[in-house]
Amino acid sequence: MAQSQFIERIDRFLTSLILGTVVRLNGTVDAPSTYFHRRMLEKDYSVDGKWTTLTGSFSTVMADFVALDSSLPLKSRDSLGSASGDISKQGVELWLNEKQLREIQILERQGGREKEILKRIFADAPRAIKAIYERNEFMFLQGLSTGISLSDSDNTGTGVRLDFKYPTNHKFGVFALWSNPAASTPIDDLQRMRDQATLDGNKISKLLMDRTAYNNLIRSAQMKDLYGVGINFGGDYSKIPSLKRSQLDEVLLDRAEIGSIEIVDWTTRFEKNGQKTTVRPWADGAVVALASGEKVGSLVYTDIAEMDNAVEGTRYETADEFILVSMFRENRPSLKEFTTSQAAVVPVISAVDQIYLLDTKTVQA
Repeated sequence: MAQSQFIERIDRFLTSLILGTVVRLNGTVDAPSTYFHRRMLEKDYSVDGKWTTLTGSFSTVMADFVALDSSLPLKSRDSLGSASGDISKQGVELWLNEKQLREIQILERQGGREKEILKRIFADAPRAIKAIYERNEFMFLQGLSTGISLSDSDNTGTGVRLDFKYPTNHKFGVFALWSNPAASTPIDDLQRMRDQATLDGNKISKLLMDRTAYNNLIRSAQMKDLYGVGINFGGDYSKIPSLKRSQLDEVLLDRAEIGSIEIVDWTTRFEKNGQKTTVRPWADGAVVALASGEKVGSLVYTDIAEMDNAVEGTRYETADEFILVSMFRENRPSLKEFTTSQAAVVPVISAVDQIYLLDTKTVQA
């Protein structure tokens, strides 16, 4: 590694560029982030480089009345388990090749092209930061919709598996596949989750689902019937077209006493062996019911070794407290200007006693 030939510009502009990128990716109060994991997880620093979460049933029982001067009755403590593991490092490396560097040199000789030069020098820094966000979002949505996050077939390097140990009695199938609008009973399926939440002392406030589940839901005969009854529809319920979003919310909130819906429709791409593939991390047809509000866990991070062991000639900047961005030059086998990002971070779902999972593509008696 050697000092970048653009070191003066890097020293002047890298800090503000990184800050602007983080602000844009995280959103603002007026324009919330499009990333679910930034909205639903709190950042949490790990000193020892491990993530840990308790799992189990955290129920509350009533206090007992006792006579004056009497001892208090001992209550049983809920059984607890734990999920834990090491925080693996993730990262990406991008570079400007000799052809791109020659183009920058030509622009410099022309003069008056500083804006275009800066654009080319710093083009990779936002991409490198966003790549970390994309991986975290992928793992979070996959984990939330299945209880397990996997990075293996879509990953170049070490495979990672995070099992958040969803309680067995919080995972449901359906009475009939939602893909069958005439036979499916989505209200009954959702109310079964609601009833379990009630037994747990919880109240479902929100449903997250993908387009597969949503499209099947609005076509369901049971949903149309319930809506038709509510508006005193005098005709054949089967003649009611697929419900609109407002009509669906009306049925779920006012008549089925189930939380409002948010659709998860997010894709990303991974590159492996030079091939890029588009993937959807959310399990197809999965419905997740939340009883804890939107905060369901932590984005757990720790320090990267290079943060305390800087390489001479390399310029560093930290993005969002946990992403280490570096810029440097190498001349083997050819001259290249590198931009890299590294982070030791994992999305951890800990509010598993407040989450209920419905698989609309699996029949459960």
